[in-house]
Amino acid sequence: MSTLITNIAELMTQDAEHRVLRDAAVVIEGERISWLGPAADAPAADERVDAGGRALLPGWVDSHTHLIFAGDRTAEFEARMAGQSYSAGGIAVTTGATRSTSDFDLTRLAMGRVAEAVSQGTTYLETKTGYGLDLENEARSARIASTVADEVTYLGAHLVPAGMDAEEYTELVCGPMLTAVRPYVRWADVFCEQGAFNEDQSRRVLLACKAAGLGLRVHGNQLGEGPGVRLAVEVGAASVDHVNYLSAADVDALAASWSGWDAAGGSGTRGTVATCLPACDLSTRQPLAPGRELLDAGVQLALASNCNPGTSYTSSMAFCVTTAVLQMRLSVHEAVRAATYGGALALGRESGNDVDGERAVGSVAVGHRADLHLLNAPSATHLAYRPGIPLTHAVWRAGVAQPTR
Repeated sequence: MSTLITNIAELMTQDAEHRVLRDAAVVIEGERISWLGPAADAPAADERVDAGGRALLPGWVDSHTHLIFAGDRTAEFEARMAGQSYSAGGIAVTTGATRSTSDFDLTRLAMGRVAEAVSQGTTYLETKTGYGLDLENEARSARIASTVADEVTYLGAHLVPAGMDAEEYTELVCGPMLTAVRPYVRWADVFCEQGAFNEDQSRRVLLACKAAGLGLRVHGNQLGEGPGVRLAVEVGAASVDHVNYLSAADVDALAASWSGWDAAGGSGTRGTVATCLPACDLSTRQPLAPGRELLDAGVQLALASNCNPGTSYTSSMAFCVTTAVLQMRLSVHEAVRAATYGGALALGRESGNDVDGERAVGSVAVGHRADLHLLNAPSATHLAYRPGIPLTHAVWRAGVAQPTR
């Protein structure tokens, strides 16, 4: 079954050539993109969709979420808006609610959150464990996550549970808990921050997970300058996320990690992606991550929602893009690229085609997965030009049209 999407006013490919095509068309065949180019040259297809002069983008790639949870932290949010500062300890509230919720209900809640994200144009997403914080519940969270998300990250090192010794818990995270979650996860993460895990504990977790064959990510530099960025680069993490407080040395280290990368061609030795989480920054009233400075230094950037119950209860990637343009000084093209190709780069899914069977996401190119987001607007600029207006008109995920709201 093939589908021709034609009469596209603006096609922002986010491919290696950064092409923006006008009066364009795309052909989907199965789950892949089989052709794109001028609408006048489009081949025949089994089905024809008239885009009506709208803009077409790659689907959003949300590379940082926490969707496996139960409970509510509205009171914490209200207190923070009234002036109380954010600390990592609120995670424990969600842990209690998550542990007491059945598998069925945890799965149902997570599926609802994924559906909400997809309806707004997210076509590929990562989610983490981290609200179980014991062997049984972390393994359960990983198993459930593997049924609802495209990529799963082990975050047993989210917080030391109340009543446990930090060193003993770190050993559990590096040992039996890692063994229990391993069949369900591709990545591992650690919250390297004051009030969570210190540098030594974080390094031990990351190295144990790397030895187990997992890719690495780091929560770092959210609440103040610290070792997170430096540690992420040291261990070859795919991304370091939050990055609100960066020293000049941190920026230099991230930039140096990309020195062997051909940014124009998207090839070479990859470094550590800096993932900015602007919705979280607004909710916690932290300074926005310095996305402009990072891009100017040559760092590859991603934008993600950080959807979670405590600090960023939104799955709207459009909101993150809008914020990045209006408040972080990114251009529309840069923000969209960070929310699509950048997320794919952070997840190691920016390349791949029919030959290797791992189809790329985050860009529109022949052979890539047909993840497409049609806006109810003639250009992507409207995402920032009309902030807060729902602009998703249609979504295809792996070539399949999705319900929208």
